Amino acid sequence: MTPEKHNKHSQITTEQTGKQSAHERGLGIFNTILPDMPDKLATALGPVAPDMIRFIIDVAGGEVMTRPGLDLQSREVATIAALAALGNAAPQLAVHMRGGLTSGLAPQQIVDILYLVAVFAGFPAALNGISVAREVFADKAVNFTPEPEELTDEERESRGYASLQATSGAAGKAVLENMRRRVPAMADLLIRFSYGDVIARSNLSPIHKEVAMIACCCARGGMIPQMKVHMHAALNVGMTQEAILELLVHLAIYAGFPASLNGIAAAGEVFEQV
Repeated sequence: MTPEKHNKHSQITTEQTGKQSAHERGLGIFNTILPDMPDKLATALGPVAPDMIRFIIDVAGGEVMTRPGLDLQSREVATIAALAALGNAAPQLAVHMRGGLTSGLAPQQIVDILYLVAVFAGFPAALNGISVAREVFADKAVNFTPEPEELTDEERESRGYASLQATSGAAGKAVLENMRRRVPAMADLLIRFSYGDVIARSNLSPIHKEVAMIACCCARGGMIPQMKVHMHAALNVGMTQEAILELLVHLAIYAGFPASLNGIAAAGEVFEQV
């Protein structure tokens, strides 16, 4: 789906999965990125809800995560963003941060996903996600020394406009100018913070940034206009319609089927406009 490079765990191919049962495919995907997951599920869920083990391994793993339309690393980007945006799933967020690291995401890329969450789900959700990331990095003994960015307001604004132009073009600029006429302070925040400080960061690929932002919008619900903006942007930076739909299928597991169905309906409207 993306032009970027992934490590050996980032793609499960149809050749690997096509002749296996959903259960075998699910075990395969979890053994690849989270080898202790099946045993932990058996311990935690077996005495209470054994069918949930099957739902997780066979459905989430075997019927969704191994589908060929979206690579594993992109799925982990989406899952981290969605779970952090929901704000109520810290244990599952930790699991998928571990999976993200195994799939080849760098620690800074995981942190950058959480910066995007700050824009779409608020600072508290991002701060809670950062706390989870700190624990995951410590548990896995990740060697990570972040380098803070220091930008002037002029640099933030310039970088913000460049990022807006790259993703949304004239349509994005028109929306911003309309906002500036009505609420100048919000226009400044959008261009300097949302785009200049966060979306313009280069650690995540343009596609992965849009994957994360669509996932946040879908998971939060009630953000259809913003989700459509970033579906358009995803197409502009090279994501295919098929990959966007696959992303929304994936999000049914983590954000719920109603949220996924609403996203699919929104995607249909976006695709009719291109």
